[in-house]
Amino acid sequence: MAGRSVVVGVGHYLPERVVPNAEFEKTLDTSDEWIRTRSGIERRHFAAEDETTSDLATRAAEAALADAGLTGEDIDAIVLATSTADLTFPSAATMVQARLGMTKGFAFDVQAVCAGFVFALSNANALILSGQAKRVLVIGAETFSRIMDWTDRSTCVLFGDGAGALVLELQEGEGTPQDRGILATDLNSDGRYKDLLYVDGGVSTHTTGHLRMQGNQVFRHAVEKLAKTAEIALDRAGLGADDVDWIVPHQANIRIIQGTAKKMGLPMDRVVVTVQDHGNTSAASIPLALSVGKERGQIKPGDLIVTEAIGGGLAWGAVALRW
Repeated sequence: MAGRSVVVGVGHYLPERVVPNAEFEKTLDTSDEWIRTRSGIERRHFAAEDETTSDLATRAAEAALADAGLTGEDIDAIVLATSTADLTFPSAATMVQARLGMTKGFAFDVQAVCAGFVFALSNANALILSGQAKRVLVIGAETFSRIMDWTDRSTCVLFGDGAGALVLELQEGEGTPQDRGILATDLNSDGRYKDLLYVDGGVSTHTTGHLRMQGNQVFRHAVEKLAKTAEIALDRAGLGADDVDWIVPHQANIRIIQGTAKKMGLPMDRVVVTVQDHGNTSAASIPLALSVGKERGQIKPGDLIVTEAIGGGLAWGAVALRW
């Protein structure tokens, strides 16, 4: 027998305001067709002025708890992936903890940009397997609309706001690749690539800053690194690409998603794609896609899922799990 971190609930939340590509045509030298052909994005959601990352995270967490038939009091820990927390401190996770009525346990944020949810999931799994928590709420939530340079047409059209969450619970497995739950993880980073994707400001530099990206360079790294990390996670689980029911990738760009699937030798009809509706929601994109994939009836119990992401740092990784 072996302990496994099993997904028992999933949920998401998207802000009410939907922003179609056409809206950018008013202020930028761009077009719906230009954005769609290069990114696959058709629309995205933007948080309201008074809506914060912890607000989105709380709504997604409530949906995941409802799906699991649990309340905040049943949770031992919250791991929240975000690069756009409400405040410098305390963590957005502790704000969610308070709103869920969770008075015991612990909560903290993880910051690995677009790879944040994979890092959070891996850390939550480690907390469960080491006996520090039996049930962990893992959340990805972002308000990237707050860090856009609205004059930079190469970046501001790509990102959106949203949140997704899932509940992991310790369950006994047989110790085989057929177990439900997280089967293997792989995390990586290489700080030498900082200049490819970063925000040019922060607390200790006394500025707020905007997102800056060398898109072509990020693309070049993304396909190769994503396919490799997915293969490593699957190999550690004793599985291969042929065993995969669904790739649930970070939803950054349809070309990256297509390129990664091709490199893994998997057809696009085995990929959960939501980028057209959400844009790039950074750490929120994978849990959003998992929740929407389940809602659509794509993801079913027993399905083998590999999820992979790359973000600023560069940081990248993958998780192989059975639903």
